Amino acid sequence: MVRLYVQQSLTPGEEIELPPNPAAHVKARRLSSGDAVTLFTGEGGEYPSLLTSVQRRQITAQVGDHQPVERELPYPVMVLQAVIKGERMDTAVEKATELGASAIIPTLTQRCVVRLDDDKRASKRQRHWQAVAASACEQCGRNRLPWICKPTPLEQVWPLLEGYNSRLLLNQQAQQTLGALLKPEATALLIGPEGGLNGSDIELAEQLGFRAAYAGARIMRSETATIAAMSRVSGYFEEL
Repeated sequence: MVRLYVQQSLTPGEEIELPPNPAAHVKARRLSSGDAVTLFTGEGGEYPSLLTSVQRRQITAQVGDHQPVERELPYPVMVLQAVIKGERMDTAVEKATELGASAIIPTLTQRCVVRLDDDKRASKRQRHWQAVAASACEQCGRNRLPWICKPTPLEQVWPLLEGYNSRLLLNQQAQQTLGALLKPEATALLIGPEGGLNGSDIELAEQLGFRAAYAGARIMRSETATIAAMSRVSGYFEEL
């Protein structure tokens, strides 16, 4: 079943014109009038629907009944992903979304190579990452999009951590493993950039309540560390 994210409210029984992005997906899949699709707004649940017209300039769909289907983890997971270069950042956002992250905070740390100090450029990257996450939700079956904010310096993330009592950062010098530190509660994961977190980053993170977690002897790329950590957390929560 083709899943399409539509950024608008939906009412069962209404006929809507699909926005440009989902319409492009319909064309790419070579769907036709009468084909079934699943629409979702990113705010929970989904709408089994039917394409009513597939034209070059306009594609319409009949919205079906709302189904309260959820595929979220039992506890929210926030990923504070240090901003890394181009497609590698896209990979981190995509995979964190597929693995169930409820929030992704593009975080600026001391060793970040990418600097997004210009507000216009930062907003553009935020919209891009939100689109990456929406596409990942279409693929993996999630009906809620993770919240993604503008790039935020590590020293300014404190207000965003409220309610996340378990706060973990990956560190090869840690004495306890990631698995040993996991608890059934809202969890924040801090992932460093190329070159890792430096001493001042780690000190600041500890002041913010983060505990160091050992994730293995091998040095991973930042996006790989995100996948590894999220896989461990997701698996732990799914098995509760």
